[in-house]
Amino acid sequence: MAAASAVRAAGRRSRRLFDIFVAEIPWTVSSKELKEYFSQFGSVQKCQLPFDRDTGFHRRYCWIKFSTPEEVQNVFQKDSHILEGSKLALKHQIRTRRSQRRNQSE
Repeated sequence: MAAASAVRAAGRRSRRLFDIFVAEIPWTVSSKELKEYFSQFGSVQKCQLPFDRDTGFHRRYCWIKFSTPEEVQNVFQKDSHILEGSKLALKHQIRTRRSQRRNQSE
């Protein structure tokens, strides 16, 4: 029983993803360029840049996932982040998977 409880707790922790929400991204910046830029602060595991199906352009915001919370903090040590002349708007957030949010609201 205790082992099963420990496995469930570890699963809940692994569902927590330390992310940075990035807005005001120039239209000309790709997810590859975002990943390259943010890799100076740590190991970027994922860059999720959603696209609009109707226009084919990205929606000018994304989420960046780092390996550790310390790497996320490294990003916020820098005052401003500028790509192609535009200042990015960053917000630290902890995202959870939809299944976890659904379970918490029940």
